[in-house]
Amino acid sequence: MSSTDNLSTALHEHFGFSHFRHEQEAIISRVMANKDVLAIMPTGGGKSICYQLPALLKPGLTVVFSPLIALMKDQVDSLRLNGIHAAFLNSSQSAEEQQAVIRSVDAGEIRILYIAPERLASRRSEHIDWLRRVGVALFAIDEAHCISHWGHDFRPDYLGLSVLKVNFPDTPIIALTATADRQTRLDILEKLGLHNAEVFVSSFNRENIRYTVDDKDDFEYKLREFLDARKGQSGVIYCLSRNKTEELALRLEDLGYSAAAYHAGLDNKTRQERQDQFKKDDLKIIVATIAFGMGIDKSNVRFVVHANLPKNIESYYQETGRAGRDGLASEALLFYNPGDLMILKQFAAVDNNPAQSRIMLRKLEQMADYCTSKKCRREILLRYFDEDYTGPCNNCDRCLSTEVEETFDGTRIAQIALSAVVRLKEKFGIGYVIDFLKGSNSSKLWEEHRYLPTFGKGAEHTRDEWRSYLNDLIRQGFLKQSEGEFTLLRLTPEAHKVLYENHPVQLVRVHSRKSNRELRQRNGTRPNNPELPHPELNQLLRQLRRQIADSEGVAAYMVFSDASLAELVTYLPQTTEALHSISGFGQAKVDHYGSTIVEVIRAYCGSNGIEHAPERKARKKSKSSGPRLDKDHLNTRERTLIQFQEGKSIQEIATERKLSPLTIEGHLIEFIKSGEINVLKFITKERLQELLQHFESNESLINGTLTQAKESLQNQYTFNEIKAAMAYREKKVTERR
Repeated sequence: MSSTDNLSTALHEHFGFSHFRHEQEAIISRVMANKDVLAIMPTGGGKSICYQLPALLKPGLTVVFSPLIALMKDQVDSLRLNGIHAAFLNSSQSAEEQQAVIRSVDAGEIRILYIAPERLASRRSEHIDWLRRVGVALFAIDEAHCISHWGHDFRPDYLGLSVLKVNFPDTPIIALTATADRQTRLDILEKLGLHNAEVFVSSFNRENIRYTVDDKDDFEYKLREFLDARKGQSGVIYCLSRNKTEELALRLEDLGYSAAAYHAGLDNKTRQERQDQFKKDDLKIIVATIAFGMGIDKSNVRFVVHANLPKNIESYYQETGRAGRDGLASEALLFYNPGDLMILKQFAAVDNNPAQSRIMLRKLEQMADYCTSKKCRREILLRYFDEDYTGPCNNCDRCLSTEVEETFDGTRIAQIALSAVVRLKEKFGIGYVIDFLKGSNSSKLWEEHRYLPTFGKGAEHTRDEWRSYLNDLIRQGFLKQSEGEFTLLRLTPEAHKVLYENHPVQLVRVHSRKSNRELRQRNGTRPNNPELPHPELNQLLRQLRRQIADSEGVAAYMVFSDASLAELVTYLPQTTEALHSISGFGQAKVDHYGSTIVEVIRAYCGSNGIEHAPERKARKKSKSSGPRLDKDHLNTRERTLIQFQEGKSIQEIATERKLSPLTIEGHLIEFIKSGEINVLKFITKERLQELLQHFESNESLINGTLTQAKESLQNQYTFNEIKAAMAYREKKVTERR
């Protein structure tokens, strides 16, 4: 049996999965060969398997450094349900409990041990000596972006992990993260001393998540509309401040929703209680600051709502990635108000570090650009992470919209709008101004405002049209929104030219589109999950899952996920042997409670006269995301080099090896750096010289993302050309040293 077959068999036996995802197999093969790895994989993409499976196959202990206590417990609970001996050491345990874990490790009873980086930082030499005595087969560093100042969640204690490679030079290290741009990746490798690590960058595309951005006017109405369509589903709502989480959670509770606030200002007991309630589905909605997120591994979160603008795309991607970890259809809804941008700009500065401050501000502006761009949302997200993707994705509000835009002379409309803001003395927000322009009978309007000359002057336009026009005037710099709790419309100096000098204004008119409300119902309000068969059985299995979870003291989704539940009610396995074909059911779970599950299914089928279930396709041979090890045990990069030298294209190599083209590109770029591949195979000599000159005159080009560099160079060069030129420059710099 080949190495690949061994890995596939182990994957199915221990975890119940029939094939590897993304580049799991290539990563695991590298780790099994005792090589260092940096793996960038999307949230929910199966990062944990990349070290958990080697931990079961390699002799000795695997030590996992994880940043949050809650995440450790979840991982250990899940591993134990799969029959795997795992434990954690952290401050939540008593001294006696910690000693019991240490004794189990010393006795060789534990295969996977989770430790917080802070623990290694304290009494470092003592812990290093202990790990030497125990014998560590593999170090795994989860959320590895925390070690980088350039990452979105820097944690100083992660810097102490640099001692691992110094003290354990022959022990492989796998560093994993879901969000790391090029600069952060390089920083991770440098800080951890992983000079020969292979970098795997999987696709960042979360196809099951629908991305929607809506303006913040009528926020509560829109949010209630969205939540009402998802009653009984789990979700997270992110707010900018602690006070806002409290206010919104209380408001939702008053309206009958199962909701509670979560933020760093709550005491530890309350935070833990609410986190546990959410995991066990006793609490459906968490209204949280960014303090809630990285430690949450709940697979059945169906939606993530941002009530405010996130501070950067990395954070947004990470937070929205909490939805749909089970692969089922999920939603990411963001409410955008330009006023949020003004508030966040105040917090973008980094003390005594103007260079990093500029980077943080640029990242914030990129987040705002994501909200206002007319492009496919998914295309913007993926290109930010240097992944080539061209929409439409057909699963975001932009791609699902039926709108057609037309630019027209909107000078008169602009003058009416700006005059209204003047008449209202710049003391009201968009919603009030629209009511005023429409001549609304709303009781919200001040009586004296009904007698102003501009009242009702825009009655012929719809509310949606006025909202679009006002936002357009903000984008063009004729209006601005004030900072603070209430965002008020204010005139800019440019507005005076329109009012008093008849300066022309071009506005955008939208044709052939449904109303905003209809679009929300189509794109953002209506759930995009298909109806499952046998709803009664679905409910019976949910009840059984909850009973098992309560008896085991774990969250329900750990027993089996919603994705596994969907397969159960579709294929109706009526024997424990048939249960092996259901995703997520490894041998331990089948042995432990498989008979109880099939008993419920058999009883349902019997009472409903169902004799034959739909045929399930036979378990496929492993869909390798990486190379099969050949007889000579060539590593994956060496195989790429050989195939490229044979004249095969990047796409041909990627297709043949079942790897991402990005990974193949990464291999070849490394060979440019080492001098084994001539850079002129990727770029002409003339264009290479041009790029090198650009780099010399503008060093910021090589410090930001590839997308930023491409845009700064006015899109005159391809990503491949820029990557190749950067690699060649790095080679020359190294040679000069």
